Amino acid sequence: MDIRHLSYFSEVAKHLSFSKAASALHISQPSISKAIKSIEEELGVPLFYRSTKQLELTDAGKAVLVNAKHVLESFDNLTSELNDIMEIKKGEIRIGIPPIVGAAFYSKLIIRYKALYPAIDIILTEVGTKTIKQGIEDGSLDVGLICSTPVQNDSLEAINLLKDPLMLLVHRDSDLAARQMVHISDVKNEPLILYRKDFSLHDRILEECAKNGFSPKVVCESSQKDFLIELVEARLGVTFLPEKICREIANPEVVALPLQGSELGLELGLIWKKGRYLPYCVRQFIELTKEMRS
Repeated sequence: MDIRHLSYFSEVAKHLSFSKAASALHISQPSISKAIKSIEEELGVPLFYRSTKQLELTDAGKAVLVNAKHVLESFDNLTSELNDIMEIKKGEIRIGIPPIVGAAFYSKLIIRYKALYPAIDIILTEVGTKTIKQGIEDGSLDVGLICSTPVQNDSLEAINLLKDPLMLLVHRDSDLAARQMVHISDVKNEPLILYRKDFSLHDRILEECAKNGFSPKVVCESSQKDFLIELVEARLGVTFLPEKICREIANPEVVALPLQGSELGLELGLIWKKGRYLPYCVRQFIELTKEMRS
């Protein structure tokens, strides 16, 4: 059994399909089948149930998968550390970033990092906070810039960056537009344009509404800041946006109002996987983030 065989097995377990695993690894299906058979013969146990339409892991296969993940992660840590020792400063960093606030809050950080480390490729994945956390857990992302208070646990390291209160964005002809500030309960009778379900603010806003005794009338969900603003301009409803973004809106058709008596805010943070060896490029990104945080 070698590392290559374990990586083949892990990929098959991930997709529960030999053909999909072969496609993902860009190798032939017979090569994968041969590797899995070799592991099964060496261990003396079957790793998959092959009699059903859907490939399934056996109990032994599940046990092997848990340990295979540890072995593969350790091997990745070893190769990354050796690269650093050899002062190979090239490579790539995979960053999860929320599209709703990415440009407004993180553009200076990304620009500064690229200026300092031009040989390192930056791969940005624009998804919600929940998906970013999943990416950190499964190793598909190196670090994640998230829209909720990062909580350190057994699998994640985290730092807080800043908290930006939410404001209510309404059309200038709305009855609410003439007020100096609004309460969350004022949204009760307003059509609400909400963040998508994979954004942590989606749940936070609904929870705040529930605490105030109502369930909002959600008419649309989006992840795009400009689209949210356009929908408010089109009188489709109201929405919540961070104060920093609201202050930069140059649209006379919409009005941003502070929320009275509410703790709703965009709590920005950075997370990465605990216990995983961090390559040079990732360590430097974390240090630069700490230096530039508000």
